[in-house]
Amino acid sequence: MQPRTRRQKEVLEYITHFIAAHGYEPSYQQIAGHLGVASKAGVAKHITALEKQGLLARRKENGSFNIEVRPRESAVASVSRIEWLVAPSDSIYREQWELQPLFVPRFLLGFLAPERVCAFRVPNNAMIGKGIFEGDIVLIEKRSFVRDGDCIAASVEGKRTVLKNFYRAGAYIELRPANERYETIRLSADKIEIQGVFRGLLRPLI
Repeated sequence: MQPRTRRQKEVLEYITHFIAAHGYEPSYQQIAGHLGVASKAGVAKHITALEKQGLLARRKENGSFNIEVRPRESAVASVSRIEWLVAPSDSIYREQWELQPLFVPRFLLGFLAPERVCAFRVPNNAMIGKGIFEGDIVLIEKRSFVRDGDCIAASVEGKRTVLKNFYRAGAYIELRPANERYETIRLSADKIEIQGVFRGLLRPLI
């Protein structure tokens, strides 16, 4: 069964992903904050509707109600929604399925919360030496601090996004490929925006 309204769907998705990320359910106040509403009574109304549909259950512990995703929907909690990396040139080459969020098994993220991870479709074979090929989908941990040798996604001069190995070279940054057919990019630090570190790989079936 699916939620009957858009708001109910938003509430169910938020609760499900919150539990997957934190291991416990959100409060009514947190749900209200996520929805951008001030009234917890409105949240309670949606919770009641979802409970009647069999999608949620409320259990009473220590005098207060806690929210529980029903077992038949618990598989949703094992899946995480990942947004695509915002990259300068990607919109030109994206296929229709790349315009939708990516859903991946929760275990692939380890201890990372889904909002700290994004997906990036590899544009070429520059990292073939690491087993990463053009068309692969890599999972990137969003952070700007990286170490020499890290495989990172970076925006180069605000024009394109690359996946290469990071190295410092004095006042410069070098983005080195793992394929001798591709050149090393060497630019001053202000020309390169670090978008995150490679954490995992998905390869579409062909």
